[in-house]
Amino acid sequence: MFKPFRPLLLSLLALLTAFGIIACQGTPEAGGGGSDSSDPIRVGSKDFTEQLILGEMYAIALENAGFEVERKLNLGGTPVAQAALENKEIDLYPEYTGTGLLTVLKQPAESDQQAVYDTVSQQYQEKFDLVWLEPAPMNNTQALAMTQAQSEQLGIKTISEMAAQANSLVMIGPPEFEIREDGLVGLKQAYGNFELEAYKAVDAGLRYQGLVDGEADVAVAFGTDGEISAFDLVLLEDDKKLFPPYQVAPVVRQETLEANPKIADVLNGLAPLLTDETMQQLNYEVSNGGKEPATVAQEFLAASAVLQ
Repeated sequence: MFKPFRPLLLSLLALLTAFGIIACQGTPEAGGGGSDSSDPIRVGSKDFTEQLILGEMYAIALENAGFEVERKLNLGGTPVAQAALENKEIDLYPEYTGTGLLTVLKQPAESDQQAVYDTVSQQYQEKFDLVWLEPAPMNNTQALAMTQAQSEQLGIKTISEMAAQANSLVMIGPPEFEIREDGLVGLKQAYGNFELEAYKAVDAGLRYQGLVDGEADVAVAFGTDGEISAFDLVLLEDDKKLFPPYQVAPVVRQETLEANPKIADVLNGLAPLLTDETMQQLNYEVSNGGKEPATVAQEFLAASAVLQ
């Protein structure tokens, strides 16, 4: 006599089961993407050529490994990118060890690469719950460059050798280098006799052309600038270790990494490929060759057999 109620009972059970499933799903955690293995991984970057290339590399490699990726590139400078990571607006972005040490953590300069990496790795974990993955060998540090011909003619291979002849040399670079602690101020402190014949302040984009055109003897550079390989320039050895290292590595939210541990395998696999020479070439293809960062990143990863 209870058979007429069986369909109603089954319907009620089905409804309760469905409600239970929906209730268990809940609402997404604040911050969204990357905190669950089904969320897209939000890849950020800063707003200059090298960062855009690296951001695209990370995104393409993760997509190739099966992740859904949301690109949030070209965010701005370091404070903006770091804030986006801390506020869970992105899940990872490429950062430089020297920037992490000096700009984010406000720590004293240090020249030892491993010491700098260890410091930022430990303190980012403690302060921000962020993880530094493996650093690449590339080092986008501050540097001084000369043409091959001028370097050989004057017998200058190190900054100490340059300092000994500084009073007959013209340096070209951006205006702020004259007053920066890791610029002329620091060079004078570290290398002593460092009084230039002249410092020619120009827009950063004009310094290399001024060097190769003979307007100056030495140019302010960064270790992975594309013009270094394009113009076959010599980077002078910083033999007194004034400039801190700027190795690049992905910085990832701990929560994202715990939900998606494969991210570390994928991005750590890229690290050994990113040498100074490689980044110089890729940067030049974008800044001087007119290619898009995404195209350069895709072509490089395909040629390196990273993509399957």
